[in-house]
Amino acid sequence: MNDELMLQMINVTKSFPGVLAVDNMDFYVKKGTVHALMGENGAGKSTLMKVLAGLYPKDSGEIVFQGNALETSSVNKVLRQGISMIYQELSPVNSLTVAENIFCGKEPSYGNTNFFLNSRKMIKDASALLEELQIHSFSVRQKVAELSMGQKQLLEIVKAVANNSSLLIMDEPTSAITENECRLLFDIVRNLRSKGISFVFITHKIAEVFRIADEITVMRDGRLVGTGRIDEFTYDRVVAMMVGRELKELFPKETTHIGEDFLEVLKLSSPGKFENISFSVKRGEILGFYGLMGSGRTEVMETLWGYRKKSAGKIRLNGKAVKINRPRDAIRLRMAFLTEDRHGCGCFLSLDILRNIMMLTWLKYGKRFLIRPQLCKRAALEQIELHKIKASGPGQVMRDLSGGNQQKALIARWLLTEPDVLILDEPTRGIDVGSKYEIYREMVNLANEGKAIIMVSSDLLEVIGMSDRMVIMHEGAISGILKRSEFSQETILYYASGLVPGNC
Repeated sequence: MNDELMLQMINVTKSFPGVLAVDNMDFYVKKGTVHALMGENGAGKSTLMKVLAGLYPKDSGEIVFQGNALETSSVNKVLRQGISMIYQELSPVNSLTVAENIFCGKEPSYGNTNFFLNSRKMIKDASALLEELQIHSFSVRQKVAELSMGQKQLLEIVKAVANNSSLLIMDEPTSAITENECRLLFDIVRNLRSKGISFVFITHKIAEVFRIADEITVMRDGRLVGTGRIDEFTYDRVVAMMVGRELKELFPKETTHIGEDFLEVLKLSSPGKFENISFSVKRGEILGFYGLMGSGRTEVMETLWGYRKKSAGKIRLNGKAVKINRPRDAIRLRMAFLTEDRHGCGCFLSLDILRNIMMLTWLKYGKRFLIRPQLCKRAALEQIELHKIKASGPGQVMRDLSGGNQQKALIARWLLTEPDVLILDEPTRGIDVGSKYEIYREMVNLANEGKAIIMVSSDLLEVIGMSDRMVIMHEGAISGILKRSEFSQETILYYASGLVPGNC
């Protein structure tokens, strides 16, 4: 590992109206290393990196890159100096091919003109880049719309290499990819690291940090808590530094009083997605749904919610048959659905927190179809305090909140509808360990109130830690239903793979 400093950020400060996001922060990256940047949602990690990438202007401080003062007045200027940032919310041009995405804005042309695209050279150069990085899971002629999330992450790395970047910032690169895609991503990172390229790796998955990082920096409330070599840290120390306290238990599961079946699903089917899905959820129960990518677990929830059309099946609620043809029907039946696509289908990013929280319950705080603004504001403030949403106030724009605080606002929105059934699809994806704990605690409290909860998650430890029972899916069918006493990682993975434990 090279001890030469590639990047130094000295006393960097960045504030927004009412919020000091980064407070006199020092940060460094050595040449040819992977430096993990850790912290809770709202700790200032992404803001610090967006200052580095030229997206936000810094209020004060100094940034030195490869021995020279870094010009950060625009993203393009930072990019030309050798720094690329791969954002958590990827934005490739899906209608173009892989090669066209790699060279978008810098397409090769014939001779010295800029009028005639040299397609042959573009294909050749793009193919050479994929070969150099040993990426064989997609081709340069393939449409980006056909790629998986993990393949799009790899494409972003290829684009950064094509820009001759020597420092790559990766914000939550593994939040929505499979374990196999994660291994391939890490192999490519190690390969580029051996060639002297450096990485800043932002993630909430602490176990991954110990797999890939050479150095680690922990932030809390916009400030530096600690930094050093990875071998100087332990899992527990990182958690304690992030949240400012020790978490004795990662999953605060309690034994709750579980009542009778409240929601029953009988032989639910959707052509090409899943067939004959039957299960039940009891009052006071947390029912986990687990399966590998493509197993159909989210599609089942979307059909149950009325977002997708079913071809067959029945739904009973509190012993009575109900019809759910659209989400409005589900809401009327006091069901709530926290989507896995927080930005695409959950948040109204351009609106403030108040409007996001009150989106479904305006008339609840009105009279004769007239909205009472003061009552709505009071209700929103109560939810912000209750769910510990870190914000300058109810007027703060949603997109300026961290992922964890956005998720808490969405939970607050649904709880204002007073639901009996909650479907939580990936409730802690892209959220730090402290915010996860708060959401888990909220789930336990809701179960104690007699709510029926379905939790869909790709995090096996999370499902094991929080579920009373577990439904396991494989290729559009239920392969197993387990009681808590039957949980084990090996057994669950057998079922998730379509195998029968003990027969393999």
